[in-house]
Amino acid sequence: MRHIYCISGFAADERVFSKLNFKEFEFHFLPWLNPEKNETIEGYAKRMSEGIKHNEPVLLGLSFGGIMCIEIAKLISLSKIILISSIKTFHEMPAWMRLVGKLKLDKVVPLKTFKLIEPIENYNLGIENKEELKLVQEYRTAISRQYTNWAIHQIVNWKNVSVPQNCVHIHGGRDHIFPLRNIKADYVVADGGHFMIMNRAAEVNAIMENILK
Repeated sequence: MRHIYCISGFAADERVFSKLNFKEFEFHFLPWLNPEKNETIEGYAKRMSEGIKHNEPVLLGLSFGGIMCIEIAKLISLSKIILISSIKTFHEMPAWMRLVGKLKLDKVVPLKTFKLIEPIENYNLGIENKEELKLVQEYRTAISRQYTNWAIHQIVNWKNVSVPQNCVHIHGGRDHIFPLRNIKADYVVADGGHFMIMNRAAEVNAIMENILK
């Protein structure tokens, strides 16, 4: 039995992978940990990697989970890294995110969810139906302020420039969080948004089957 470990997007859980078909793989989910005080992304990746109990598994990351996959790949041997709706280096990050990091705006105005901007967030995420909206609302309710502020700081200040040779990138043509124009993807789901892992699962599954066969 081959093993695939999955890391979800920002503050999400294993339900975002519920529509993927891993077939011959045994599925394992790596949950987000509570960040320690002043913890670096490298230190966090080291702690998260300790949840991987099999040699050279496939590691799949969604959005921020993809960033974490890149960091974990620097620490342990993996047979393949698969990124979905994510970025491989800081060069693929939209300019506004890099500017937030450079000006330390995330420290001046810590991220906070307001009801007023939730429709904008939903649009950027590519939410298309009530099932997805319910899931995102549950994530918003459960997210901790400590994790939120830490994660946003790590994303906008991420400086990685190296890409593992065994990394495969699947991206959506209509991703509003990480626009395709900045991305060098191996596979593109033309009408896929940031949440295409759920609402374009058939297309993503077909690509995954090709990658993992």
